[in-house]
Formats: sequence, structure tokens, C-alpha cells
Amino acid sequence: MFETMEMEIKEKVSRMSSEVFPLYIFKYLVIIKDKKRGLQTMGKLKKSAQVVQDSLLAKGYDNEVIELADSTRTAKEAAEALGCKVAQIAKSIVFKLKESDNALLVIASGSNRINEKHLGQLIGETLGKADAEFVKEKTGFAIGGVSPVIQDATIKVIIDEDLLQYEDIWGAAGHPKAVFQMTPVQLIELTDGEVLNIKG
Repeated sequence: MFETMEMEIKEKVSRMSSEVFPLYIFKYLVIIKDKKRGLQTMGKLKKSAQVVQDSLLAKGYDNEVIELADSTRTAKEAAEALGCKVAQIAKSIVFKLKESDNALLVIASGSNRINEKHLGQLIGETLGKADAEFVKEKTGFAIGGVSPVIQDATIKVIIDEDLLQYEDIWGAAGHPKAVFQMTPVQLIELTDGEVLNIKG
């Protein structure tokens, strides 16, 4: 079926001007590719998701940001939409460090709970709750879409050691429905994060 759709699109594209061609290809061929791998996507990226895509490209990575038709706000939702294990979801959780008022980004396996007391002892600060305004101010993203690819290099990043056991993992990409696939090594490179036991 998808092969037939591609043939029809190519025939239509051949009759289009060069000005229309890029938009048409972006809207349809990308969707076909995602359907082939079992994902229902939305096509053109939203602004916040495009920021993540542009950042990845600027850093030399060709990982593709996609927007799913269903929400990926929780690790369970993301895993169901992507057809992977919950543990392969690299969920981003922001804390406000009480002593310094700085932000801490913890990237945890979707199946794990963060032991805040244990992690605080490891880094020498007390982990406090970060409200929506603080998260947006520090990371540039809203809660539910915080990406590991952040612009503020001063934010300390901790990576759950359990994520390293998987060949591929998925992280948020700036919007509750946007995600991108990466390897654990790429996650470490992109964030310059410290790998720790977050469960205690």
C-alpha cells in the first residue's frame, strides 16, 4: 500500500514547480516513512520540537525528531505509541536544588523512580520540586516536553545508569508529542551528563 502511495506522490511531484516541491515532500513522504515503521505521526514539527531538531543538526547529529499523533507526556504513553519498553524511555525530570537554586536535570529510565535523598547525597545538594515556571525558564521547554538537548550548559545533568543497557532509547523533543531516538552514548555526548545510580 505504501509503495503505491509513494508512486502516486512522485507522479504528482513531477508536475509541481520547485517552489512547491519541498513543502509537499515534507508533509507526505515523511508521514509515509513513519507509517512504514508503525508510527502514526503528525508531519510538520511544532516550533519547540523544531528547536530540538535544529540543535541536534547543529551539534552534528542526524537523529530525527518526530511528532506522534498520541501524547507522550508520560513514559507509559510514549512506550505505547513507540512500541518499545517503558524502560527505554529517557524521561526528563527537573529539580530545583535548594542550596544553590540551580536546576538539576535527571534523565531516568521510564520504569525507574528517582530516590531524591540518595541522589542528593551523591551530588551534595538537596533536591526540591521545580514548578512549571522554573522548568520553562531554565530549560526553555514546558513540563512534559523537556528535552535532553538543552541550551543552558550550566544545568547539571544526571543520567540513569539503567539506560545504558539498551541499544536504543527515546527522549522528549520539546513538546509532549515530540520524541527522538538515540543511543545511550549519544545521550551522554549530547548532555555531558554524569551517569549515576538514581535508585539508591
